[in-house]
Amino acid sequence: MKPTRRGSTAIASALAGLGLVVCAGPAGGAVAPACAARDLSGVFAVVPGSAGAGNIVYKLRLRNTATRACFVTGIPGLRLLDAHGHALPTHPVPAHPRALTAVRVVLAPGRAAAETARFSPDVPGVGEQTIGQCEPTAHRLRVTPQGGGSLRAPIRPPTAVCEHGTMTLSVLTAA
Repeated sequence: MKPTRRGSTAIASALAGLGLVVCAGPAGGAVAPACAARDLSGVFAVVPGSAGAGNIVYKLRLRNTATRACFVTGIPGLRLLDAHGHALPTHPVPAHPRALTAVRVVLAPGRAAAETARFSPDVPGVGEQTIGQCEPTAHRLRVTPQGGGSLRAPIRPPTAVCEHGTMTLSVLTAA
């Protein structure tokens, strides 16, 4: 059974009411490819006013710098890096496991998608030192999108991520 325009609109409205992003493909039925690292730029920055109770929220913002549309979805591969580009402990976990895990976000040139990461910058986890900083300071975030390759997003401001780099992540949505 082929969905009707009215039925598709009703479904899109219902999903939007749940806070979900619905993206249609470009006119003519062409499907945008997955964004590769070469198509994107990124920054991982603190959300002002988000610090409290030993946690803070940072937002990863990925912008399409290509001349064509592409899509992002889910949670990209992530790795915290120190000031010299060396890998640091990184353990991303989804905010809502076994629930909605991905929404396809089509990015026209110049458009962006974002996800949030909640973590502790100063409360040590099991096995971490309790005097001084729990983990080394992360200066960059290596991001591996579904389309392949990796890009380095600056972390503003640089921060430690305690509990061995554990970050609770939302999925990418339109920014």
